Amino acid sequence: MEPKVSVGILWSKEIVFALNGEYTFREGKVAQNNTVSYKDGQILWNGNYYTELCFEPQNCESSFTLKDVVIGINFHWERKEDQVFQGALKLIVENEMITAINLIGVEDYLTSVISSEMSAHASLELLKAHAVISRSWLLAQIEKNKDLVAKNEKYSAFTETEDEIIRWYDREDHVNFDVCADDHCQRYQGITRASENLETVKQVIKETRGQILQSEGKICDARFSKCCGGIVEEFQNCWEDIKFPYLRKLRDSENTQDIPDLTIETEAIEWIDSRPTAFCNTQDKKILMQVLNNYDQETTDFYRWQVTYSQDELSALVLNRSGIDFGTIHELIPIQRGTSGRLIKLKIVGSKKTLIIGKELEIRRILSTSHLYSSAFTIDKEDNKFILTGAGWGHGVGLCQIGAAVMGERGYSYDKILLHYYIGAALKELY
Repeated sequence: MEPKVSVGILWSKEIVFALNGEYTFREGKVAQNNTVSYKDGQILWNGNYYTELCFEPQNCESSFTLKDVVIGINFHWERKEDQVFQGALKLIVENEMITAINLIGVEDYLTSVISSEMSAHASLELLKAHAVISRSWLLAQIEKNKDLVAKNEKYSAFTETEDEIIRWYDREDHVNFDVCADDHCQRYQGITRASENLETVKQVIKETRGQILQSEGKICDARFSKCCGGIVEEFQNCWEDIKFPYLRKLRDSENTQDIPDLTIETEAIEWIDSRPTAFCNTQDKKILMQVLNNYDQETTDFYRWQVTYSQDELSALVLNRSGIDFGTIHELIPIQRGTSGRLIKLKIVGSKKTLIIGKELEIRRILSTSHLYSSAFTIDKEDNKFILTGAGWGHGVGLCQIGAAVMGERGYSYDKILLHYYIGAALKELY
């Protein structure tokens, strides 16, 4: 039986929405245009106070529109847009705000995700591969959360000592719904974009219905990122210290084992400062358009890139982003790298404080006004400037979206694409 998923869409003191088609609340019909406000710890709607509201669609054609949904939260493409969703709309109180949650079947959720993440104009094999990994990732997260609740375990994503702060970011931050709609989990924008090429997306969902990746009897936590930079990273270097057999290092090419040891600093520098052959080393606009939506196409360099800060800019940036006063920053020193050359730990040496930070997303977050493309970068100092030369876009674990798009164009079937990136996994039909 197909599961349902709850998706957190929007957090605000006031939410404006329109119900397109017939919706009911407590068996009564609801008007099309609505506004809810947070007041005195409750939801104010039509002059009455509620702790929770749920609007149920009465047919499969019904949808609802949420106004001013923020997309790309804390990333360089952050913006607001109106978005349209199928399924039910649930409103709850959370953190002194109202949270809008979409309740929807997994397959309808995936229809949106594969078009939002990859563009509905991607090749069929790429879309099929992405449907399988999105389904696998989602169901694995739901199972993981159930296990944590059943065992009454607290999930920790933070360690701190006098000398270092290590933090990672995962979807366990969400307690009142399964996943959020932004890149923190999987980019989900309802039927706002899927409608551009809806029949193709529906075909892909139908042909892969219920298919998941499995390893050692469990659904794979099938991670993915935009561009690995040539070598895929391992899970434990970005999140908790768990080694999944299917999320291991590999070269993003036909010869997957041709891998230099990028945990060695000299090897990492040589790798990042060059442009080695890899599936994701492409500037073919036809291929990139399959992966990158318009707001992502504002970025042109992702296989290799460069960012420069003056000493004053870097010092002010790190203070603003970390809340820690390092004083004037004198050095950025790589301490530990992962299999793709991504920094796991970085030492920041300042006039007032010296501290090691990690993991990769925390490093990216502190060293940019939004996020650096990746933590696979080298550091050069010239004339009081810090030059960061980097590789890839995102954490680099699991499927490389641009690499997979290239594979699809070269005639690889979706199962071959999946088994390239998820080592030793098997394709199974769950329902």
